[in-house]
Amino acid sequence: MGGTRLDAVVMAGGLGTRLKMGEKPMVRLLGQPLIGWVVSALRASSVERVFVATTPQVPETTAWVEGQGISVVETPGAGYVPDMISAVEGAGIEGPVLIVMADLPLLRGDILDGILEAYDDVPEPALSVHAPLEIYRRIGAVPDALFNYRGRLIVPSGVNVLLGSAIRSEQEDYHLILDKPEVAVNVNSPEDLTICEAILRGDLLI
Repeated sequence: MGGTRLDAVVMAGGLGTRLKMGEKPMVRLLGQPLIGWVVSALRASSVERVFVATTPQVPETTAWVEGQGISVVETPGAGYVPDMISAVEGAGIEGPVLIVMADLPLLRGDILDGILEAYDDVPEPALSVHAPLEIYRRIGAVPDALFNYRGRLIVPSGVNVLLGSAIRSEQEDYHLILDKPEVAVNVNSPEDLTICEAILRGDLLI
């Protein structure tokens, strides 16, 4: 895509019912909310603008984001896909947009830039990031979803690049498979939180 600098939308409307620790984006990891780790990674990347998609169910998250000077786009809380569409349209994004889940605290700016560079090199209008199943076995995590892609078992990471102008349409996507725990661990359970703590403290080698 010619090295276009993209905008990013962080999906942060989840309640985290399995975690049972309040609003999921505000769950603390080493003193910082999960969404704080994601925002830090985006700020360290080449992303142009950051928007955070919230819902009426996460007022603490909305207040935290606004306190950081980040643009909030409130969505109806109708589900991931409808809220994503609402967020991209509400932000007025027509070009490619990086969609990131708020529960990926291991992300780093250089990893996000690597994803954007890969997107520049593919002809497809969209890109989806996946991690191989082997990573989960290595670090003791349990994936939520699993797909067989060309004979390899992969797990969607919650990081995608989509074309904003076609956000209501199904977009052909390039499957980028990264052998990196940083894109593999979505915090969906207390066990996931423990794994992230161990990795960030250096107690679990990756």
